[in-house]
Amino acid sequence: MMEHPLGIFALLVAIAVLVPPLTRRLRLPDLVGLLAAGVLVGPHCLQWLDAQGETITLLSDIGAIYLLFTVGLEIDLEEFNRVKNRSVGFGLLVFGFGVATGVGIGRLFGFPLVPSLLLGALMATHTPLGYPIVRSYGAQRDESVIVSVGSTILTDIAALLLLAVALGLGGGNLTATGITGLFASIAIFSVGVVWAIRWLGRRLWMRSITDENRVFLTVLLALFIASLGAELAGVEKIVGAFLAGLAVNSVLPEGRVKEQVIFVGGALFIPIFFIHLGLLLNLGDLAASVNTLDFTVLMLVGALGCKALAALCAGRWFGYNNNQILLMWSLAMPKVAATLATAFVGFQAGLLNATVLNSVLAVMVVTATLGPTLTTRSVVALMEPDEDSSQPGLASTTAPASATSPTRAVVRRPLNIVVPIANPATEGRLLTIAARLLKGDDDQRGQLLPLALVSPNLEDARGGLNRALAAARERLKEASAIGNSLSVTTRCLLRLDEDIPGGMSRSALEQSADLLLIGAGRPDRLRNWLFGDLVDGVCRTAHCPVVVVNLNKESNTGFRRILVPIKDLSSNAREQFELALRLQDSASETSDTHITLLHIHDPRFNRHDRSWMRDELLSWSSRGDAKALDLRIELCEGPGVDRIIHRKSRDHDLVILRSQRRRVAGLPIPASDRTSNLVNQLACGSLVISDPLL
Repeated sequence: MMEHPLGIFALLVAIAVLVPPLTRRLRLPDLVGLLAAGVLVGPHCLQWLDAQGETITLLSDIGAIYLLFTVGLEIDLEEFNRVKNRSVGFGLLVFGFGVATGVGIGRLFGFPLVPSLLLGALMATHTPLGYPIVRSYGAQRDESVIVSVGSTILTDIAALLLLAVALGLGGGNLTATGITGLFASIAIFSVGVVWAIRWLGRRLWMRSITDENRVFLTVLLALFIASLGAELAGVEKIVGAFLAGLAVNSVLPEGRVKEQVIFVGGALFIPIFFIHLGLLLNLGDLAASVNTLDFTVLMLVGALGCKALAALCAGRWFGYNNNQILLMWSLAMPKVAATLATAFVGFQAGLLNATVLNSVLAVMVVTATLGPTLTTRSVVALMEPDEDSSQPGLASTTAPASATSPTRAVVRRPLNIVVPIANPATEGRLLTIAARLLKGDDDQRGQLLPLALVSPNLEDARGGLNRALAAARERLKEASAIGNSLSVTTRCLLRLDEDIPGGMSRSALEQSADLLLIGAGRPDRLRNWLFGDLVDGVCRTAHCPVVVVNLNKESNTGFRRILVPIKDLSSNAREQFELALRLQDSASETSDTHITLLHIHDPRFNRHDRSWMRDELLSWSSRGDAKALDLRIELCEGPGVDRIIHRKSRDHDLVILRSQRRRVAGLPIPASDRTSNLVNQLACGSLVISDPLL
């Protein structure tokens, strides 16, 4: 059975399904268990699988290029651009110290020049495994984090290009002509593949090609063509895969397609690559490598030391504190993706021996465990003194000097809210919701700004500009009456503008509005992206957060039970909670009024992690001047975010969500289909906060 391709594939899938959950119980990375499983079923133990078989070799090659493709795809290019000079500086330090350390160790143990260069490439690479931990604490906007993650682009590209040069030299291209030709082919290929993918991606999005199947297959086609082209150009295929990942990352928006691309690789091909790597490990060689324990120890000390030295130099140079320096070191420490791929390629090419491969695996296990641990400690220490004190948004936070239990309660300020009104059927409900969001703490009053927009060309074509203006004034008169009945300060706005979405955004900017609140429109306009063209246009151009209200005909504005799904502990999540507080205060006189904070966590969360998250969320309700707040915390184990939110929403009147938007290749791209689909599924009403594009 193990000689049949289907039998081999079935065994590989079974290992990928069964082994990671067992590994997580030991609090080790999944790849450690996959490597161990590969050793167990390999030719040096149970002999179920042959490391040289055609089927597993093909699947492993796909996994290797998918691994580097995913690394490039998940790098945040926008954050890198913000502090690119410092990221480049830190990346150069990491790469320089890493290459010097690797080459030094290689020469010390008598390795030739080319294998020593490969050791330098191994030392220079890193994977920021601790970044999800940083995001969970809401510290992803700290400059030291952005610099560290951004440096990954330079170090991985430089290390992979060094790998390509070393392989070329190992193939006998030692002449000046050969080296020049190799560099020329690398440059031409790199520019060509990035330009071609970005050109194709822009054409797809400009033509509004949003068929998920077509886009998904186009992404895979780009990956395999780039990998094949890399080998034809004399460059290792994983270099082409990494460049393809960066290029696709610059044009593919966040959404279901990107999630599917990452999911397919992470669930199937990448685990097979790690299993195949385990098949190549010989326990006899591993036992024999004890005799070369000094090499493994020196590799480990060098891997930790060169990154620590780079973080210290860069941190002192940029004026960072000790916690930020420790955070930079911990993020640059783990050696997983590019390191393993580089070692594997060098081993297959015969330039690195089994001793080096075993040592790299030991370094990988230690750094992949120690790095995230130090990240947790450093980010906690970094966030303790003054958390989110300078973050802009709807809410600010305070952290009184209580050493034992610092409070992180939301402090509210009065808001100026622009509310475009066009539909008499929804005007009253929109203004009522806006009025409830105006007030700050200590009964400070904000201002309600109803806005009526008229398009002259459109109304001229209909033959009634004056009639349209009269109707707009009537709507504003009614809005003013509604505002007075709600006892809020109301100032009506009338605007003539050919661009309705742009007119809304410009009015909000002219009035220095803190919030722009609009209705979702008719349900049949909820197309592939969030809430259709008009709302999309507002969200693309608004300088302030946009709150999109989506209520059923049966929904009223007395929201007694509010569900707030919380992704992390960032200031953005607290803005969701603040909106819920403002709405709940107006309904607090009724019974059974409560807010539910829902956090869907990683399955690897243990009891301590869950308890810590619960305490952090409860600390948001510490409000000194208000009566007891009925705040409920629910922690659910993922995956299945949409399904869980949909199920929990059945017992609530309103769900407050947040949609993330970004610029891709200079174009404003709307949120993913996921938010839009979830809103369509909810039985209750929803508020969706759309952040302004940066």
